[in-house]
Amino acid sequence: MKIAVIGTGYVGLVTGTCLAETGNDVLCIDIDKSKVKQMQAGKVPIYEPHLDVLFDRNIKANRLKFSTSLEEGLNHGDIIFLALPTPEDEDGSADLKYILGVAEDIGKLMTAYKVIVDKSTVPVGTSKKVQAAIAKNASVAFDVVSNPEFLREGFAVDDFLKPERIVIGASSDKAIKLMEKLYKPYVRSGNPIIIMDEKSAELTKYASNAFLAAKITFMNEIANFCEKVGADVDKVRIGMGTDSRIGKRFLFPGIGYGGSCFPKDVKALHKSGLDNNYNFQILDAVINVNAKQKLVLIPKIEKHFNNTLKGKNIAVWGLAFKPETDDIREAPALYIIDSLLASGANVTAFDPEAMPNVKRKLANKIRFAESMYEALEKADALVICTEWSIFRTPNFDKIKSLMHAHVIFDGRNLYDVKDVENEGFKYISIGR
Repeated sequence: MKIAVIGTGYVGLVTGTCLAETGNDVLCIDIDKSKVKQMQAGKVPIYEPHLDVLFDRNIKANRLKFSTSLEEGLNHGDIIFLALPTPEDEDGSADLKYILGVAEDIGKLMTAYKVIVDKSTVPVGTSKKVQAAIAKNASVAFDVVSNPEFLREGFAVDDFLKPERIVIGASSDKAIKLMEKLYKPYVRSGNPIIIMDEKSAELTKYASNAFLAAKITFMNEIANFCEKVGADVDKVRIGMGTDSRIGKRFLFPGIGYGGSCFPKDVKALHKSGLDNNYNFQILDAVINVNAKQKLVLIPKIEKHFNNTLKGKNIAVWGLAFKPETDDIREAPALYIIDSLLASGANVTAFDPEAMPNVKRKLANKIRFAESMYEALEKADALVICTEWSIFRTPNFDKIKSLMHAHVIFDGRNLYDVKDVENEGFKYISIGR
């Protein structure tokens, strides 16, 4: 099938590459000329595990191509995916200017029937707005479909190729048949393609992310309460997770959620509720608790140093909002670093993938180390913000020899408390 993907961010590039992997002829469109030139030269502009292998293979097979021309994309594709950003607006709502702007242009440029697919995360009712924006200028028939993505950064390629479910919101039988044909190779193991109306599909994405964010936030509150009463959140987590109604996933406490999805989508759903005269009280709590949780280590650090952080050398392991990505959007590490800098501390950081993005944001405000151990030289404390695998089994003797003082503040509960204390460290974690 001939496919065009408009937008080559995390979602668009993974979508286009994975669709090419099953034999489709894919043209990806982006207005960023330098980015398109980079991709045409065979270089992946984002870090996502396994994406580079598929990217290279499909470019060489001539199934994956790139252009800056929207008209070229429309002439090429029978199905047009919109994978455009929906950033948080000042009032918390999702800003639809990119999607609706492209939709208007599509109406002007279409010369034959197309299925226009909303792949971006959008509020309920967006498909109608896209329909209207295209229809304003269209002279040919078209259909609009809502097809939300459920890709986890760090696992996006596997999630696309082996989806737990595919949600298609559509009211056109013709569009549904085309979408089912497109996705059939990905559900051979029997996972469902779920057909529903467009509004329900749009809400399914928001509801899923908001529920997961609420689950994380609940466990963070349980962890904070564990510290008050002397309970161990790890034991509580295991006790809860064995209940099949609850499940084991998303029960790990820490320093809050970040990234491109959960913060933005929770706020957008909350704002959408208010716009429709409904207050999601639970989302109020999720938003407020998560904002505080990102800085939950700061009072512990201040207490250890008797509220005097000026001149202290703090090492930070992990800058990305989660492991296996270079994405730093709403990363808790950045909030912690800002607070440390405001208190006069010196910060040296290391992350396997995210340092270039943080350098563009913080420039010379902090020092960047070449390795996890280099970051520890003469450090008065280590703060762990991201649970990268390389941090899980460190050489504690080497850590001890490098650090000026032997104290670890762990925002991701990577280690057993007694094990680290037996290594000669003061170890402060979350909920234990």
